[in-house]
Amino acid sequence: MDHSQAGPRPEVGDGAGRRSDAVVADLARLIQSGHLQEGARLPAERDLMQRYGVSRAAVREAILSLANRGLVETRLGYRPIVRKPDYGIAVDKVASLVGHLVVERDGVWNLFETRIFIETSLARWAAKHARRDDVEDLRAALEANREAIGDPMAFYETDAAFHAVLYRIPGNPIYPAIHKAYVEWLTQHWRSMKRQADVDQMNYGGHKAVFDAIVMRDPDNAEEAMRRHLVAAWEFVRSTFPTEE
Repeated sequence: MDHSQAGPRPEVGDGAGRRSDAVVADLARLIQSGHLQEGARLPAERDLMQRYGVSRAAVREAILSLANRGLVETRLGYRPIVRKPDYGIAVDKVASLVGHLVVERDGVWNLFETRIFIETSLARWAAKHARRDDVEDLRAALEANREAIGDPMAFYETDAAFHAVLYRIPGNPIYPAIHKAYVEWLTQHWRSMKRQADVDQMNYGGHKAVFDAIVMRDPDNAEEAMRRHLVAAWEFVRSTFPTEE
Protein backbone atom coordinates (compact mmCIF):
# COMPACT_ATOMS: atom_id res chain seq x y z
CA MET A 1 0.00 0.00 0.00
CA ASP A 2 1.53 3.32 -1.07
CA HIS A 3 0.96 5.62 1.90
CA SER A 4 2.18 8.64 -0.07
CA GLN A 5 -0.87 8.31 -2.33
CA ALA A 6 -3.30 7.21 0.31
CA GLY A 7 -3.90 10.65 1.80
CA PRO A 8 -3.68 11.62 5.45
CA ARG A 9 -4.34 9.03 8.07
CA PRO A 10 -7.88 9.44 9.39
CA GLU A 11 -8.51 10.44 12.96
CA VAL A 12 -9.47 7.37 14.95
CA GLY A 13 -9.73 8.84 18.41
CA ASP A 14 -12.56 8.19 20.78
CA GLY A 15 -14.50 11.19 19.42
CA ALA A 16 -14.58 9.74 15.91
CA GLY A 17 -16.89 6.85 16.77
CA ARG A 18 -15.83 3.24 16.79
CA ARG A 19 -12.26 2.83 15.67
CA SER A 20 -13.17 0.15 13.17
CA ASP A 21 -15.56 2.57 11.43
CA ALA A 22 -12.69 4.93 10.62
CA VAL A 23 -10.64 2.02 9.24
CA VAL A 24 -13.57 0.89 7.09
CA ALA A 25 -14.15 4.41 5.76
CA ASP A 26 -10.51 4.91 4.78
CA LEU A 27 -10.00 1.48 3.21
CA ALA A 28 -13.28 1.81 1.30
CA ARG A 29 -12.09 5.17 -0.02
CA LEU A 30 -8.80 3.66 -1.16
CA ILE A 31 -10.57 0.78 -2.90
CA GLN A 32 -13.13 2.98 -4.63
CA SER A 33 -10.49 5.49 -5.74
CA GLY A 34 -8.27 2.75 -7.17
CA HIS A 35 -5.37 3.26 -4.78
CA LEU A 36 -6.06 -0.30 -3.69
CA GLN A 37 -6.66 -2.11 -6.95
CA GLU A 38 -8.94 -5.04 -7.60
CA GLY A 39 -7.13 -8.33 -7.05
CA ALA A 40 -4.57 -6.82 -4.68
CA ARG A 41 -4.29 -8.13 -1.14
CA LEU A 42 -4.90 -5.89 1.83
CA PRO A 43 -1.86 -5.13 4.00
CA ALA A 44 -1.22 -7.54 6.86
CA GLU A 45 -3.24 -7.07 10.03
CA ARG A 46 -0.16 -5.86 11.90
CA ASP A 47 0.48 -3.19 9.27
CA LEU A 48 -3.11 -2.00 9.44
CA MET A 49 -2.94 -1.91 13.24
CA GLN A 50 0.13 0.30 13.08
CA ARG A 51 -1.20 2.54 10.32
CA TYR A 52 -4.52 3.25 12.01
CA GLY A 53 -3.45 2.93 15.62
CA VAL A 54 -6.11 0.36 16.44
CA SER A 55 -6.30 -3.10 17.96
CA ARG A 56 -6.31 -6.38 16.05
CA ALA A 57 -9.98 -6.78 16.99
CA ALA A 58 -10.82 -3.43 15.37
CA VAL A 59 -8.94 -4.41 12.19
CA ARG A 60 -10.78 -7.71 11.97
CA GLU A 61 -14.12 -5.99 12.54
CA ALA A 62 -13.29 -3.54 9.75
CA ILE A 63 -12.36 -6.36 7.35
CA LEU A 64 -15.63 -8.15 8.13
CA SER A 65 -17.54 -4.95 7.37
CA LEU A 66 -15.70 -4.51 4.06
CA ALA A 67 -16.44 -8.13 3.15
CA ASN A 68 -20.13 -7.62 3.92
CA ARG A 69 -20.11 -4.65 1.53
CA GLY A 70 -18.48 -6.72 -1.20
CA LEU A 71 -15.26 -4.68 -1.15
CA VAL A 72 -12.96 -7.53 -0.12
CA GLU A 73 -13.03 -11.30 -0.38
CA THR A 74 -11.86 -13.25 2.64
CA ARG A 75 -10.46 -16.77 2.91
CA LEU A 76 -9.28 -18.45 6.07
CA GLY A 77 -5.51 -18.27 6.31
CA TYR A 78 -5.08 -15.68 3.54
CA ARG A 79 -4.97 -11.90 3.47
CA PRO A 80 -8.22 -10.41 2.09
CA ILE A 81 -8.35 -9.63 -1.63
CA VAL A 82 -9.73 -6.33 -2.91
CA ARG A 83 -12.88 -6.65 -5.00
CA LYS A 84 -14.34 -3.79 -6.98
CA PRO A 85 -18.06 -3.67 -6.23
CA ASP A 86 -20.49 -4.36 -9.06
CA TYR A 87 -24.21 -4.90 -9.41
CA GLY A 88 -23.95 -8.64 -8.91
CA ILE A 89 -22.11 -8.21 -5.63
CA ALA A 90 -24.60 -5.58 -4.48
CA VAL A 91 -27.56 -7.84 -5.18
CA ASP A 92 -25.81 -10.78 -3.52
CA LYS A 93 -25.55 -8.70 -0.36
CA VAL A 94 -29.24 -7.88 -0.52
CA ALA A 95 -29.97 -11.57 -1.06
CA SER A 96 -28.17 -12.46 2.13
CA LEU A 97 -30.30 -9.94 4.02
CA VAL A 98 -33.65 -11.15 2.69
CA GLY A 99 -32.91 -14.86 2.64
CA HIS A 100 -35.10 -15.37 5.70
CA LEU A 101 -38.09 -14.21 3.67
CA VAL A 102 -38.12 -17.38 1.57
CA VAL A 103 -38.92 -19.60 4.53
CA GLU A 104 -42.58 -18.64 4.89
CA ARG A 105 -45.32 -18.52 2.28
CA ASP A 106 -46.02 -14.78 2.65
CA GLY A 107 -42.36 -13.92 2.28
CA VAL A 108 -41.98 -16.03 -0.84
CA TRP A 109 -45.12 -14.50 -2.32
CA ASN A 110 -43.81 -10.99 -1.68
CA LEU A 111 -40.64 -11.88 -3.59
CA PHE A 112 -42.54 -13.69 -6.31
CA GLU A 113 -44.90 -10.74 -6.77
CA THR A 114 -41.93 -8.47 -7.44
CA ARG A 115 -40.78 -10.98 -10.03
CA ILE A 116 -44.17 -10.84 -11.75
CA PHE A 117 -44.03 -7.04 -11.75
CA ILE A 118 -40.54 -6.96 -13.25
CA GLU A 119 -40.90 -9.75 -15.79
CA THR A 120 -44.20 -8.54 -17.20
CA SER A 121 -42.49 -5.19 -17.76
CA LEU A 122 -39.49 -6.90 -19.35
CA ALA A 123 -41.73 -8.89 -21.70
CA ARG A 124 -43.53 -5.71 -22.71
CA TRP A 125 -40.22 -3.92 -23.27
CA ALA A 126 -38.88 -6.81 -25.35
CA ALA A 127 -41.97 -6.78 -27.58
CA LYS A 128 -41.26 -3.15 -28.36
CA HIS A 129 -37.48 -3.05 -28.49
CA ALA A 130 -35.92 -6.52 -28.89
CA ARG A 131 -33.37 -6.66 -31.69
CA ARG A 132 -32.98 -9.52 -34.13
CA ASP A 133 -30.14 -11.02 -32.08
CA ASP A 134 -32.27 -10.81 -28.94
CA VAL A 135 -35.12 -12.65 -30.64
CA GLU A 136 -32.73 -15.34 -31.85
CA ASP A 137 -31.36 -15.75 -28.32
CA LEU A 138 -34.92 -16.16 -27.05
CA ARG A 139 -35.69 -18.63 -29.84
CA ALA A 140 -32.65 -20.75 -28.98
CA ALA A 141 -33.51 -20.68 -25.27
CA LEU A 142 -37.08 -21.68 -26.03
CA GLU A 143 -35.97 -24.59 -28.20
CA ALA A 144 -33.57 -25.80 -25.49
CA ASN A 145 -36.47 -25.62 -23.04
CA ARG A 146 -38.68 -27.69 -25.36
CA GLU A 147 -36.01 -30.34 -25.76
CA ALA A 148 -35.64 -30.60 -21.98
CA ILE A 149 -39.28 -31.54 -21.36
CA GLY A 150 -39.33 -34.65 -19.17
CA ASP A 151 -35.81 -34.12 -17.80
CA PRO A 152 -36.39 -32.34 -14.47
CA MET A 153 -32.93 -30.85 -13.95
CA ALA A 154 -32.43 -29.84 -17.58
CA PHE A 155 -35.89 -28.32 -17.75
CA TYR A 156 -35.27 -26.29 -14.59
CA GLU A 157 -32.00 -24.96 -16.02
CA THR A 158 -33.44 -24.13 -19.44
CA ASP A 159 -36.48 -22.53 -17.82
CA ALA A 160 -34.22 -20.15 -15.89
CA ALA A 161 -32.13 -19.57 -19.03
CA PHE A 162 -35.19 -18.48 -21.05
CA HIS A 163 -36.13 -15.90 -18.44
CA ALA A 164 -32.50 -14.79 -18.18
CA VAL A 165 -32.56 -13.68 -21.82
CA LEU A 166 -35.41 -11.29 -21.07
CA TYR A 167 -33.40 -9.75 -18.24
CA ARG A 168 -30.46 -9.18 -20.61
CA ILE A 169 -32.37 -7.62 -23.50
CA PRO A 170 -32.61 -4.05 -22.10
CA GLY A 171 -28.81 -3.94 -21.71
CA ASN A 172 -29.00 -2.76 -18.10
CA PRO A 173 -26.57 -4.78 -15.93
CA ILE A 174 -28.81 -4.47 -12.89
CA TYR A 175 -31.48 -6.71 -14.41
CA PRO A 176 -29.32 -9.85 -14.87
CA ALA A 177 -28.08 -9.41 -11.30
CA ILE A 178 -31.70 -9.31 -10.12
CA HIS A 179 -32.51 -12.45 -12.09
CA LYS A 180 -29.58 -14.26 -10.50
CA ALA A 181 -30.95 -13.29 -7.09
CA TYR A 182 -34.44 -14.57 -7.92
CA VAL A 183 -33.00 -17.91 -9.01
CA GLU A 184 -31.02 -18.22 -5.79
CA TRP A 185 -33.92 -17.13 -3.58
CA LEU A 186 -36.47 -19.46 -5.13
CA THR A 187 -34.35 -22.47 -6.14
CA GLN A 188 -35.24 -24.51 -3.05
CA HIS A 189 -38.91 -24.24 -3.97
CA TRP A 190 -38.37 -25.00 -7.66
CA ARG A 191 -36.42 -28.11 -6.76
CA SER A 192 -39.10 -29.39 -4.39
CA MET A 193 -41.94 -28.93 -6.89
CA LYS A 194 -43.47 -31.93 -8.61
CA ARG A 195 -41.65 -32.46 -11.90
CA GLN A 196 -43.69 -34.21 -14.55
CA ALA A 197 -43.67 -33.98 -18.32
CA ASP A 198 -47.15 -32.45 -18.41
CA VAL A 199 -46.09 -29.72 -15.98
CA ASP A 200 -43.00 -29.08 -18.11
CA GLN A 201 -45.21 -28.89 -21.18
CA MET A 202 -47.44 -26.32 -19.50
CA ASN A 203 -44.48 -24.16 -18.52
CA TYR A 204 -42.98 -24.48 -21.98
CA GLY A 205 -46.34 -23.37 -23.41
CA GLY A 206 -46.18 -20.28 -21.21
CA HIS A 207 -42.71 -19.47 -22.52
CA LYS A 208 -43.82 -19.96 -26.11
CA ALA A 209 -46.80 -17.64 -25.66
CA VAL A 210 -44.47 -14.93 -24.38
CA PHE A 211 -42.05 -15.54 -27.23
CA ASP A 212 -44.76 -15.48 -29.89
CA ALA A 213 -46.11 -12.15 -28.61
CA ILE A 214 -42.62 -10.66 -28.64
CA VAL A 215 -42.03 -11.85 -32.22
CA MET A 216 -45.37 -10.32 -33.21
CA ARG A 217 -44.33 -7.04 -31.55
CA ASP A 218 -47.44 -7.14 -29.39
CA PRO A 219 -46.53 -5.64 -25.99
CA ASP A 220 -50.02 -6.07 -24.47
CA ASN A 221 -50.11 -9.79 -25.25
CA ALA A 222 -46.47 -10.26 -24.22
CA GLU A 223 -47.19 -8.69 -20.83
CA GLU A 224 -50.37 -10.69 -20.33
CA ALA A 225 -48.77 -13.96 -21.45
CA MET A 226 -45.98 -13.48 -18.93
CA ARG A 227 -48.46 -12.67 -16.20
CA ARG A 228 -50.49 -15.83 -16.92
CA HIS A 229 -47.33 -17.91 -16.99
CA LEU A 230 -46.00 -16.64 -13.68
CA VAL A 231 -49.35 -16.76 -11.88
CA ALA A 232 -49.63 -20.41 -12.92
CA ALA A 233 -46.03 -20.99 -11.79
CA TRP A 234 -46.86 -19.51 -8.39
CA GLU A 235 -49.47 -22.19 -7.81
CA PHE A 236 -46.73 -24.81 -8.10
CA VAL A 237 -44.42 -22.84 -5.81
CA ARG A 238 -47.23 -22.52 -3.27
CA SER A 239 -47.67 -26.31 -3.33
CA THR A 240 -44.22 -26.69 -1.75
CA PHE A 241 -45.53 -25.29 1.55
CA PRO A 242 -47.40 -27.41 4.12
CA THR A 243 -51.16 -27.28 3.75
CA GLU A 244 -52.70 -24.79 6.13
CA GLU A 245 -55.25 -26.07 8.60
